[in-house]
Amino acid sequence: MSRPGLDEGPIEGHRTPAALALLASASTLLCCALPALLVSIGAGSALVALTGAVPQLVWLSERKDALFAVSAVLLLAGGAAQWRARSLPCPIDPGLARTCTRARRTSAFTWAASVVIWILGATFAYVLPALG
Repeated sequence: MSRPGLDEGPIEGHRTPAALALLASASTLLCCALPALLVSIGAGSALVALTGAVPQLVWLSERKDALFAVSAVLLLAGGAAQWRARSLPCPIDPGLARTCTRARRTSAFTWAASVVIWILGATFAYVLPALG
């Protein structure tokens, strides 16, 4: 059940791109960083057991270029939504204004965390293998 004034407004539509960007960037960690980490700490058997239990990890790893491209597009869309939302008005009511401000901060933090996760995944997927 939605509460009038809290679930509606100009900032509401700008949370979804940040959440999608987080999901996409987290998938880059699953495809590339997690396997590399497990192998580097000597847990290759744990990786084999993990891919046996979740074979979709192999599918993601085989399609890492597309995964990184889609997640980069989602990150750019999330960044654009954050940029547009920065100047949207918040409600005049003090309680709603606090909620609006909190939602903006949370969304911005989620997007920034997504970018960091994406960079970490890209490092494990592309940079470290090129160095090795």
